[in-house]
Amino acid sequence: MPNPAERGIMNQKREDIRNVAIIAHVDHGKTTLVDELLKQSGVFRANQEVDERVMDSNAIEKERGITILSKNTAVMYKDTKINIIDTPGHADFGGEVERVLKMVNGVILVVDAFEGTMPQTKFVLRKALELKLPVICCINKIDRPEARPNEVIDEVLELFMDLDADDSQLDCPFVFASAKAGTATLDLEKPGTDMIPLFETILDYIPAPEGDPDAGTQVLISTIDYNEYVGRIGVGKVDNGTICVNQDVVIVNHHEPDKMKKVKVSKLYEYSGLNKVEVKEATIGSIVAISGITDIHIGDTLCSPENPVSIPFQKISEPTIAIHFIINDSPLAGQEGKFVTSRHIRERLFRELNTDVSLRVEETENTDSFKVSGRGELHLSVLIENMRREGYEFAVSKAEVLFKQDKNGKTLEPMELAYVDVPDEFTGTIISSLNQRKGELRSMGTASGGYTRLEFSIPSRGLIGFRGEFMTNTKGTGIINTIFDGYGPYKGEIQYRKQGSLISFESGEAITYGLFNAQERGTLFIGPGEKVYTGMVIGQTGKAEDIEVNICKTKHLTNTRSSSADESLRLVPKKILSLEQCLDFIDTDELLEVTPKSLRIRKKILDSTMRKRSNFKK
Repeated sequence: MPNPAERGIMNQKREDIRNVAIIAHVDHGKTTLVDELLKQSGVFRANQEVDERVMDSNAIEKERGITILSKNTAVMYKDTKINIIDTPGHADFGGEVERVLKMVNGVILVVDAFEGTMPQTKFVLRKALELKLPVICCINKIDRPEARPNEVIDEVLELFMDLDADDSQLDCPFVFASAKAGTATLDLEKPGTDMIPLFETILDYIPAPEGDPDAGTQVLISTIDYNEYVGRIGVGKVDNGTICVNQDVVIVNHHEPDKMKKVKVSKLYEYSGLNKVEVKEATIGSIVAISGITDIHIGDTLCSPENPVSIPFQKISEPTIAIHFIINDSPLAGQEGKFVTSRHIRERLFRELNTDVSLRVEETENTDSFKVSGRGELHLSVLIENMRREGYEFAVSKAEVLFKQDKNGKTLEPMELAYVDVPDEFTGTIISSLNQRKGELRSMGTASGGYTRLEFSIPSRGLIGFRGEFMTNTKGTGIINTIFDGYGPYKGEIQYRKQGSLISFESGEAITYGLFNAQERGTLFIGPGEKVYTGMVIGQTGKAEDIEVNICKTKHLTNTRSSSADESLRLVPKKILSLEQCLDFIDTDELLEVTPKSLRIRKKILDSTMRKRSNFKK
């Protein structure tokens, strides 16, 4: 069947709607900007208390100050409804950005007035330019003391040219804002007082959505929401026709030509502020949420049965990294978690697929182990942290990259571009450590404030476990950003860790006397009174090999020595590792035991003799 454009029917514009996505590098102020647009459009009452970054609804988003899932909201300005989508800025959640751009007619690119264009700015902008979307450039944080807005304008225009933007895209308007202060201006010489200049620019520059209201229904599902009560909720834009409650529609998919399934729309919502509002019908240009269809997926098109034409949709980027989720079988298993069986873990992982399309879950030959693949370490660590908070107990393996074979049978591995800003005095150290991890220095230049900017091409494997070492080597002052750069030839073996593990020799409770003797061998991860078991990693050695120690050992009492003498032993404070640091630290022969209360590192083979035999065979 021909689509409406081929039938020669004129598309109509929906002037009372604008659909816009906010894109930026991580931490450049997208979510704070959306907060202000919501406040100044009257979504909140004048005296209503509002959280900061109200769009970051997930607990981990609030704690880490990052957006993980794209969010929809809508504001009214001068009789025009502006649908706004707040997108993630982190490379691991790029799959979210790629999809939501299909719902909008333009983007607001937010760039920090001090940091300027960063790797993820390039990634998200490339996606927008490929879809021929007009761009409004918002230079944010102009009230920062070290802001340099004029230089950042030049950087943005250079980036546009690098990405082959056409003339109309190069002629984009610049808005200067301080999202924190809630002001925007079109002229740096005239300070802003509110967000009206940005609202006006959206109306003037972002085109109204077009479509044929009289054609058959066509709604492309770009995001999936999930709710315990109603199940899967498909979110998408009405491209053509009208969609109504109780309407019979057909699901088709551009990448699955055989897919053709009749379903009924049971509930329909539009966005108003932070809420979904039930509506009876919606027409072209509206962003809608549809519930009641159990088998709805991202990339599906809902059509009228008379004219089932799918809308082309970009395939989601493949995962590049995998971790095995395994039942916890340590001696302390089942003591802290509520959900511990393989059935519990399997159900939870497959439920995650309802909302996260960049994730893959595979069952393995071992029924107690599941292979979970994602876009990066952060992507998978957020899933681990969520499950831990929900009461799950399990173990995870070291992250491994997913290799591919080319036509000639050669092994290819995922590559990344790493952009590193380090103080000048640490430049040599960082170049050396990235070279050891098979990184190739592409370019080197000076950044502002006594920093050097390095650009490396490096295998994704080389970045596993690197961030902790990087922060140590730069004394917490370095900044590293990475972006996926396709697949390249296999670069050879990489040694992940130069130091070995301190391993507990027996099970029991850690004693001060035992720990005092062990701390001379390396850095301890545990303190007195903590439960330990044979084969558990209790610290890091100063040398390359693993060392077994007995930390449950008490001092033999004699006539001259009393047990109170132990109290005078001085212990160095233990090193507390975060989830990311644990994932970085574990080696290929180790597992991380994750429970709601504890993170424990252990050897895969707990028994010392069996472990030695296994290593000897290798």
